[in-house]
Amino acid sequence: AADIATEMDVEQRDVCGETKSAINTWRYRHHFTYKADQGKNIIVQCNLCLPRVNLLSTSKTSTSNLKKHLDRTHLGCEARPDAKRGRKKEEYNGEESRHCQLKKLKAEIISKCLTQSKIDDLIFSFIVEDCQSFYVLEQPGFQRLITGLTEGLKVMDRVTLFTKVDQGLTRMREELLVKLSSIQYVCTTADIWTANDRSFFGITCHWIDPESLERKSAALGFPRLQDTISYDSIAGRIHDTHVAYNIENKVQTTVTDNASPFASVFREFVSDSQERDDDFGFFENVRTILEGEREQDMLLFLPPVQRCASHALEQIITEDFWQAISEGPMCQLHYSSMTKVFSIWNKCHHVQVGMEVAEEIRKMALVVPAVIRWNVEYCAVQKIISLSERELTELCARLEVTRLQPEEMAFLKEYVTVFHPLAFALELFQAEQKCYLGLVIPTILSLKNKLNEQKDAASYFGDVINSIAVAIDVRFQEFFSNNEAKIATATTPQFRLWWMAASEREEMCSLLATEASQMEPRDVPEANTSRNLSTIKSEDDFFSYGSAKTSAQNQQRGVTEEIRKYVEGTGKSLECLQDFPRVKQLFLKYNTTLPSSAPVQRLFSQKGNLMTSQRNFLTDDYFERIQLLRYNSSVCPLL
Repeated sequence: AADIATEMDVEQRDVCGETKSAINTWRYRHHFTYKADQGKNIIVQCNLCLPRVNLLSTSKTSTSNLKKHLDRTHLGCEARPDAKRGRKKEEYNGEESRHCQLKKLKAEIISKCLTQSKIDDLIFSFIVEDCQSFYVLEQPGFQRLITGLTEGLKVMDRVTLFTKVDQGLTRMREELLVKLSSIQYVCTTADIWTANDRSFFGITCHWIDPESLERKSAALGFPRLQDTISYDSIAGRIHDTHVAYNIENKVQTTVTDNASPFASVFREFVSDSQERDDDFGFFENVRTILEGEREQDMLLFLPPVQRCASHALEQIITEDFWQAISEGPMCQLHYSSMTKVFSIWNKCHHVQVGMEVAEEIRKMALVVPAVIRWNVEYCAVQKIISLSERELTELCARLEVTRLQPEEMAFLKEYVTVFHPLAFALELFQAEQKCYLGLVIPTILSLKNKLNEQKDAASYFGDVINSIAVAIDVRFQEFFSNNEAKIATATTPQFRLWWMAASEREEMCSLLATEASQMEPRDVPEANTSRNLSTIKSEDDFFSYGSAKTSAQNQQRGVTEEIRKYVEGTGKSLECLQDFPRVKQLFLKYNTTLPSSAPVQRLFSQKGNLMTSQRNFLTDDYFERIQLLRYNSSVCPLL
């Protein structure tokens, strides 16, 4: 008994010295070592945290702080039974602590869910989708992150990453070929991007799903242009890409911007096509002829070209508007107003402002255009005029720029009001999912009407509106004279024939009936199509008494009746096309064409992240592969 008492006294002095406190009778006191008194508290050291020294403070009358430390840090680990409670150390059954059990359970779950192959796939997806540098695989911090999260699994090396890129591109192309093989009509867009003395040619493909009528998009190529950019090299790229994906006979149009060299590509054969329709799309490669190569390699077949409607609207602002404003009396007022606006943007964007000014700009939600596009600039001007006079005055004072005068503010407000319809139309054309060729004509007609409505109330832009209306007629004349654009608009349920004059609707119905009668819709039941099959079993089946002619007449009446019901309908959703199979086929054929080349520009949206010094080791082929995999991840998943 004396030995036991001596042992308990020593242990008590180890824990809390000579001071009596609640920890003396606590069952977990052996996990702590007494260090010092601190008024009503005592300082102890946690033995479980060793070798890290962790000093804790707890009340002399309570051990709640220490118990919380065990629960949070050591998961409430089991304590040695207290001798005073009649339990001996030998009675401890040796079961694993809760901390060890949870740790083993976590390792078991991770081992079942995560394998090295799964980790490699996730890293591959992370690098491709976010355009990360390949050097991230060699960063020590990234390697420790993956190792710590996966309980020992390693980061793949760059050789494995390049192999997965090759395999992913092969799988993506195979899936895309299968998808495009079942599509009847497609549209392509093409553009060129140049940076760091390197030029790349981007081409994308777009189609409408026959069942859901949703727009689908995919990138077909992003090769580097090694030679001089000329019309024959671009034509060859377009032709080779179409052939590689077996869509040369399915492409309705190729949408490009209105600038050179694309204008030269199609100018070489558009003039001939106006004289001979059967030669449309035929092109001779002049360079190949001069080099004397084989004749079968000298012929290129290109689809009809569709000029970008959004680019045409931007040209109206960047060219026609500036010309009109420079010739009018408002030139000086416009120059002074925009100069001060650009000063505000430059101060916010390029100059290091103080924390208070930055916070003030954040609260105002001020838009600072970082991309030189008119619609972005318009939104930024719109935000500035929405500020109150006090807010604008304080902002100009903080940024140390010249304050806008009342007349300049009035000018900018009218500028925003007058050109709001044009900005809205530009946003419609640059959309991808809900934008069809049939949207162009109604949008332009509505744009002209809204501009004319504001002409009488305009104080500064009356003459400018007239100039813009003339520019719209000139730049969009080909859309109003194109039967394909008219059919695309008529087969869009949102517009039907409501946009046409009453005297022209009958002629348009006849054109739709003619086009529909020449098509065999895929949605027609088999019972209807089986009538055209030859079933000669006897003489009565062989001799004809005019039934074929009657059948043709009945079919024509059926087409006319379907067109009439469609024109008289009021539904605006694309779902109503399911009730008109021939009109649906016309919609798929003529509305597959996009009115804008904006989708191919989105292919370049992440190109800057791959054209940095850390990515210079990427060859042109792998640069193209990363871009294609990233863009097509929504159509052909990476994993």
